[in-house]
This record gives sequence, C-alpha cells and structure tokens, in this order.
Amino acid sequence: MSKVYIILENGRVFEGNSFGAVGETVGELVFTTGVVGYVETLTDPSYAGQIIMHTFPQIGNYGIIPEDFESGGCHARGVVVREHCITPSNFRSQETLDEFLKAQNIIGICGVDTRELTQLIREAGVMNAMITPDLPEGVPEKVKAYKVSGVVAETSTKKPYTVPSQGETKHRVALMDYGAKQNIIRELVSLGCEVSVLPYNTKAEDVLALKPDGIMLSNGAGDPAENADCVEEIKKLLGKLPIFGICLGHQLLALAAGGKTEKLKYGHRGGNHPVRELESGRVYITSQNHGYAVVGSSIDKTIGRVSYINLNDNTCEGIVYPAYNAFSLQFHPEAHSGPRDMEFAFNRFIRLMEGGAL
Repeated sequence: MSKVYIILENGRVFEGNSFGAVGETVGELVFTTGVVGYVETLTDPSYAGQIIMHTFPQIGNYGIIPEDFESGGCHARGVVVREHCITPSNFRSQETLDEFLKAQNIIGICGVDTRELTQLIREAGVMNAMITPDLPEGVPEKVKAYKVSGVVAETSTKKPYTVPSQGETKHRVALMDYGAKQNIIRELVSLGCEVSVLPYNTKAEDVLALKPDGIMLSNGAGDPAENADCVEEIKKLLGKLPIFGICLGHQLLALAAGGKTEKLKYGHRGGNHPVRELESGRVYITSQNHGYAVVGSSIDKTIGRVSYINLNDNTCEGIVYPAYNAFSLQFHPEAHSGPRDMEFAFNRFIRLMEGGAL
C-alpha cells in the first residue's frame, strides 16, 4: 500500500494508506455509525458530494453484494476506514471492497484514526477534506471553497421508467426521483404498487397526467433549499393527491408548505437513531442519512404538525399535513440492512391512497 493523506479544512492532516482508486479527491467529510450495511451506504445516492467515514473499525467483512445496491454505483467522493477487510467471507459476495472502489473510481484511505476524526467533526462540525497522495503546503483553496451542489440533478434518473408491481397491481405511484434508494421502490412494489420513477425536474402537470393514486417524494443529497424549482412543482401538487416524502422529500415538502430548513452541525447518519412519536410517546430506532433538517416551528399549525422528533437533539423527524393529505419522515422507513421499526409507514401511504385518513 502507498501512503496517502487526508487534509481537513481546519488544517489537520492524517497519514494513512491508499486503497480503492488512486488519485486525489475533495468532498464534505461526514461520518456514519452503521455497524452493518456498508454496501447500502456506499451505493446510497444521498452521499453524493461527500467523503464517507465509517466509525465501525473494520469495513468489508462480507464483501460487496450487488443485489443489495441502492443505486447503480457509488456516488460518494471518497471513503475513509480504520481497516478494510481484504478477505471477505460471505457466499453472496462478488468482490472485495477494494475491488469495488477501484471499479467505481472511488478513492479510499485506511489506517487512520477514525475515532479521532469523528471526534473532531462532532465538536467542530462537518468540514471539507481532501484525500491526496501528495502533501501540499497548507490547506489548498479548492478544499476551502468546495460545496456540495448540483447533486440532485447528478443522481436522479435521466428518463422516466416504470417498475411493475409484484402480483396484482393495486395502486399506481409516481415517484419523484431526487436520488432515490432502490429499497423505496422495492417496498412499494411489494405492496402491490406500480411505480413510475420520474426525473427530479418533471413538471407537476406531467405528474398528474399519469393519473397516479399517490405521489412519493424520494430521498436525495445536498441542500434542500438549492432545489427551488422542485419546491415550486411540489406546491402545485399539494392537496391534489396523497403525498409521502422521505428524507430530502420530507424537506422539500416542508419548503413547499412554507416551512424552513437548516444545516445540522454534523448530521445524522447510521442505523441507530432514536425518534419519538409525539402522539403515542413510543420510541423507534431508525436509519438516517441527512445533513439538513426541517425547522419544526416554521410549519404553519393550520397546515401541519410535527409528528416525530429526534431524541438526541430534538430536531424534527416527521410532519403530517392534514390540509394536504400528506405526511413525511426525515428518517428511512425502508432501511435495508437496518432497523425495520417504521416499515408500517408504507402501509399508511397505501391507506391514504385508498381514501383513509391521516
């Protein structure tokens, strides 16, 4: 292995070893606390523009399993691990983590103190970083200037396509693809939904022309406020059909309803985040991946109300909009290789499409 460095925006430098592709990359360094599910994490479009750091000390133990991909490949800018396993053991494995990253042209660094790096981000907040084989003088300007942008357009489908239901088609769903995880589609299909996956910039009138029974707003990457055109189209859909938003879709729905979003200090990423349902008081363990949150107090109480909060920092994790027959969740109820506590949210969407109440 050759030497490689990770240089943080604040000037800290960590020396490690190269794995995956060879070269240089700049991105927003974030950490995820997942113990398993690295295959899903690496292929989650919501990580576009970011360098993923795993807090779990060894990654790659069960290899790479294409059947578990959440998209066609890896959208991250880089990967940071304490140790990567070079001899995975799993009958479903098709290749090693190192081979996968090389094939995807994703640069990795291993052998660094990921615990110290995580503590730095936890205290100072998310910051930009560069992985490079050449140690420069000071922090390069491109690291300081880097910003995650344009990632919804980058990760969304370029052409509409339809996924048939499993068995009898009971409902037709229009899914706005802002960087959708495949498991959202899998969940809908398993419940008898035919899913029309649409590009992020599809006009509201074209969505309604499909005559769907409901609209799904998918997860995705980046700053929700950057997607003003998407918000304007969602406004035209409010109250027309049942709407279910997840992650970025939750944030865009809130913006369309007149709410506000804010950037979190270091975000929520991993499969162990507790949220409380305000109505029942019940606590659920959820899978999350987001760096922004809806400001709960910004939602007009005549339109909607906060339904879930994060127990670690009290941020908004869900909203119901009785005025629009819509609801949304910040976390991932479809989490593959993660907690399934909130799987029933999809059944709630089905009931809405069947004329049920929120």
